[in-house]
Amino acid sequence: MCGIAGFCAFLAGAAEPEAARAALRRAAGALHHRGPDGSGVFLEGGTGLAHTRLAIIDPAGAAQPMRRREGAREGVLVYNGELYNTAELRAELANRGCAFTTSSDTEVLLCGLLREGAAFLRKLNGIFAFAFWDGERLLLARDRLGVKPLYYAMENERLLFGSEPKALFALGLQPRLDDNSLRELFALGPAHTPGNGVFRGVREVLPAQWLNMTPGGLRSGFYWQLQSLPHSHNEVETIETTAFLVQDAVERQMVSDVPICTFLSGGLDSSLVTAICAQKRREQGGRLTTFSFDFAGNDDYYKENAFQPSRDAPFAAEMAEYLQTEHVQLECDNLALADLLEPAMLARDCPGMADVDASLLYFCTIVGRQFKVTLTGETADEIFGGYPWFRSPQAFAQRRFPWSDMEARRSFLRGDVLQQLDLDAYAQAAYDDSVAQTPRWAGDSPEAARRREIAWLNLQWFMQTLLDRMDRCSMSSCLEARVPFADHRILEYVWNIPWALKYKDDTVKYILRAAGRGWLPDSVLHRPKSPYPKTYHPAYEALLAERMRDLLRSPGEPLHTYVDPKKAEAFLSAPSDYGKPWYGQLMAAPQRIAWFLQFNAWLKQYF
Repeated sequence: MCGIAGFCAFLAGAAEPEAARAALRRAAGALHHRGPDGSGVFLEGGTGLAHTRLAIIDPAGAAQPMRRREGAREGVLVYNGELYNTAELRAELANRGCAFTTSSDTEVLLCGLLREGAAFLRKLNGIFAFAFWDGERLLLARDRLGVKPLYYAMENERLLFGSEPKALFALGLQPRLDDNSLRELFALGPAHTPGNGVFRGVREVLPAQWLNMTPGGLRSGFYWQLQSLPHSHNEVETIETTAFLVQDAVERQMVSDVPICTFLSGGLDSSLVTAICAQKRREQGGRLTTFSFDFAGNDDYYKENAFQPSRDAPFAAEMAEYLQTEHVQLECDNLALADLLEPAMLARDCPGMADVDASLLYFCTIVGRQFKVTLTGETADEIFGGYPWFRSPQAFAQRRFPWSDMEARRSFLRGDVLQQLDLDAYAQAAYDDSVAQTPRWAGDSPEAARRREIAWLNLQWFMQTLLDRMDRCSMSSCLEARVPFADHRILEYVWNIPWALKYKDDTVKYILRAAGRGWLPDSVLHRPKSPYPKTYHPAYEALLAERMRDLLRSPGEPLHTYVDPKKAEAFLSAPSDYGKPWYGQLMAAPQRIAWFLQFNAWLKQYF
């Protein structure tokens, strides 16, 4: 994995070379954590490209920016990602006369773009964000499901782009805040409207989108769209096809010239990924290393609730024993978790999932000292329908985001801020617009059509939030986290499986569990969903409350512009309810305090 950044200006003309190169080097420096193994810049007229490299495929070669000529065409590429069908693409291009000097997917992508242009995107199976320059146009593109991030902005007729917003700021863009930024944070956060970069003027390239910058301006389009179609397979065929797609995706994503590991929670999704990886490693004569995560004090303070019915540790240990992996359990304490709230915010350039992010950052930092690549079970719940709101009558009846409690969001905010921003209207408009984009099939019953809406909301919002979290926390630790369930072939197939098969015999993710038979013990195969762990230690919440009160007592803190001290103190003094999240399944009372601590740090850092 890598970091990319750059600019393109036609009407603005060429920048002074030394100043332009200095800006590119600053952008590369801002993304050093994404690629500490090397960096490079390219400058031609008004176009500049910067790259930082985390060397995973062909570590000795394949430096970027990569330059290549095919016939009369020459191109330069900076690329962040992995192609999982490199071998097939390389063979196809070789048959058409392409000669390769490296074993990298970067060279395959560059050759394909020179031969076919943006049409080559439709052939790719992978996770990627890239910029391709051919002397006449700059092409930006992002993978189908949005696993790898890519941001851009227009400033003085220049297109600026980067893997993270901090790269845009290193290129000279001034971070700015407006009412829509605040609405994104307070009404929707930690999610954000697809394409919205939160900072004023910052946009995000959408999943499966391309942008083309030419002297005529900026154009965009999509090379892939999810389609709603009738499902033609019976139950046995559906299970067999799902099992094949999952196994093929995992095995493809094990490609690496450096050692890999997996995150193993002991849940269905990560256990299935790990089981496939472990078998493949045994066939190769090796042993897989696995990591699980927990928090100091959870042996004593964990509280079972409807959203988190069981702890991961016993199941992770059982799976590690079952698969004979080299297993490591990592533990985070209260002080480390609280101290990482600000670094986690900086990793995402925005307040995020509070200590849910901070803990992942902590664990990735440790794993990243030993490995450059890990495989995870992320996105299976969004694709296979694992969350409670996929089957909740309340979620079907209410016309709003089912994972978001709007009332809880007002608990800290000043009355004038609430009146100015009208958060309810903003959230409702975002919901309505998203639902209107749901891929439809005329043969769906009203109930099936509503189920597609719920599933679409999860893909557009909840899944994107978790993918962004995983990318930014892992890459901040020089660790590439791969997500095999986010293979577009799996999504295309599972999207059209009828709900009666996805949720058969009152079994959540029935098809995936059936596909996992033979890979997992029954205790894990049928384990109820329990999300990513969090701490239940009361001392952690007390520590957060103390830090929040310190801010409330300091009138110079930017938080006071938005937070009502009396409301905040009333919240801090009230009994906590860990079983009533205000976002998703994890962000309850302590995470609300932690989020506002992140928000204050964000204001101080960027504004």
